[in-house]
Amino acid sequence: MKKWIGFLFTAVVLTVVIAGCSRGPTPQDRFSEYIGLWKQQKFSSMYEYLSKDAKKSITKQEFVSRYKKIHGDLEVSDLKLSFKKPKEETATLPFSAKMNSIAGPIQFTKKAKMVNEDKNWYVDWNTTYIFPELKKGDKISFATSPPERGQIVDRNGNGMAVNGQVYEVGVIPGKMGEQKDYVVTQLSSLLQMTPDEINQAIGASWVKPDYFVPLKKVALDDQARIAQLIALAPVQTKKVSARVYPYKDAAAQLIGYVGGITADELAKWKAKGYTSNDVIGKRGLEQVYDEQLRGEPGVKVTIKKADGTETVLAEKAVMNGKDITLTIDANAQQKVFAGMNGEAGTAAEMNPVTGETLALVSSPSFDPNQAALGFSADAWKALQDNPQQPLSTRFKQAYAPGSTMKPITASIGLAAKSLDPAQGIAISGLKWQKDQSWGNYFVTRVHESSPVNLESGLVLSDNIYFAQAALKIGQAQFSDGLKKFGFEEKIDYPFPLSTSTFGKLDSDISLADSGYGQGQVQMSIVHLMAAYTPFVNGGNMIKPVLLMTDQKNQIWKQQVVSSGDAALISGILRKVVGDPSGTAHAADMADYPLAGKTGTAEIKQKQGETGTENGWFVAYNVNSPNLLIAMMVENVQNRGGSQIPVKLVKGIVEGMK
Repeated sequence: MKKWIGFLFTAVVLTVVIAGCSRGPTPQDRFSEYIGLWKQQKFSSMYEYLSKDAKKSITKQEFVSRYKKIHGDLEVSDLKLSFKKPKEETATLPFSAKMNSIAGPIQFTKKAKMVNEDKNWYVDWNTTYIFPELKKGDKISFATSPPERGQIVDRNGNGMAVNGQVYEVGVIPGKMGEQKDYVVTQLSSLLQMTPDEINQAIGASWVKPDYFVPLKKVALDDQARIAQLIALAPVQTKKVSARVYPYKDAAAQLIGYVGGITADELAKWKAKGYTSNDVIGKRGLEQVYDEQLRGEPGVKVTIKKADGTETVLAEKAVMNGKDITLTIDANAQQKVFAGMNGEAGTAAEMNPVTGETLALVSSPSFDPNQAALGFSADAWKALQDNPQQPLSTRFKQAYAPGSTMKPITASIGLAAKSLDPAQGIAISGLKWQKDQSWGNYFVTRVHESSPVNLESGLVLSDNIYFAQAALKIGQAQFSDGLKKFGFEEKIDYPFPLSTSTFGKLDSDISLADSGYGQGQVQMSIVHLMAAYTPFVNGGNMIKPVLLMTDQKNQIWKQQVVSSGDAALISGILRKVVGDPSGTAHAADMADYPLAGKTGTAEIKQKQGETGTENGWFVAYNVNSPNLLIAMMVENVQNRGGSQIPVKLVKGIVEGMK
């Protein structure tokens, strides 16, 4: 009997121990699991942790969609939830939440209440678990304040891309009456819209008879067109904010323009805060500096109470865009563009001592104001089909520099001691080849002269002299010399430029042609200007700059030419203009002595065929070297060659004196 009692006692004790080991989850454990799901934004699973009363107040679908919408609309990121398990079991559990949002950081602390139901613990959830200030019936809203886009101004503060106004043209459908077809026809012509486009706008689902339906924006200075539009009874205009480009086509490729962001652009830039409503730089400096110019919108997230009051949940102040100040002189930009007289090509000006870019022109051009407001399909097609390619940004491209390369070749030859400036080279005839291995290929020149030395070679622009000079320098030294002048090197310049190159120089013909700027030699006009700065800076090559915040007088390449050789070449370049036999004598002015070099580069697919020609001229004032100008004009063959840019540059300089 005693043994049975002992066994019963042991069984009871074992049952108690087992019961203790199989105890249900604690409120801390359950809430910790809930927090883990919240961190992972598994809202559907979170709902299963809600108490019965909480589930009566909100369905699973409503719970999940509300959390998703709030997290999505507020762009919640970097969510951090902190919950420290208390040592003693309790149903009231404090936790804290931190997150980033579209309006900045949001953080709060709250005490979660757990309830025991069906031998388990559940969250006694209500809307204050989303945000403590959010009570039942309250709504979350946010408002944005758009930033003011930074302006692009020239060195004197003249606006080149400014925040101005345009006319928004629209109609009141209810006032069109029986004249509708006539009004649509007139608007189609004046606004360069198709009748279908106008009718679709008027017939949109939101439109009511007395509503103003916007159709297109028109520049304020287009007064003649505005007058015609206003004469149509149902038409109305109002001034609205817009990006305006006062210097129009003179600076279109340099400054660029803005437009509505596309789906592809949004996909690329969404991570940086861009939205589908943003305006974005489409080309030029508007595109290069878009992030600095656009600024950041201000955002305020509020909780709207049932009684009409508001509680600010988070707020980020608007940050206007930063202005960009260029070294460009807008007056010079206009004069250079006008001075090109519609020729296809490019021209640029710089201060060869400071490196400041004063003008950067591509011609012909287009009106960036119209681009920002929106070209019609026909107008855009006309620009694209124009054989003069007005949409091309020529100053960023690299071209064969022709004979403007010869002072560079001379500099390399003098430094290599392979070129004796006083030595006359006997050259007969207008064509030459090294030997019979060249087959039918010859280097040609325009003027017959012999002997030819460095001075006469530059003054008369003798291709044969410089072809022989390059061969004497040799492939290795010529290649090294070009690299010292910045070839094959990306220029640290705000506007992206094509890198100047010289190819492989893998044959005598290629080397000889490169000596006078043909072969595979390619230069941008900005690099070409920089390559002439050693002749006014004692042999130092100055770094070109475009922003007023950039350091001026920077030496890009130290002593690419000795000071003596720089002075020698500069003196000869003065004779290229001043000497009656010089190829640039047409630009000579007694009161403004220029030094410079002409060039004609033949553009062809292969040797032996006739190609088009680009004419070049680079010049600077020898007495007051604060202005260097370079110009390239396309298709100059059979109409004057390099004399076209020579005369155009002279006209520009005369207008600036």
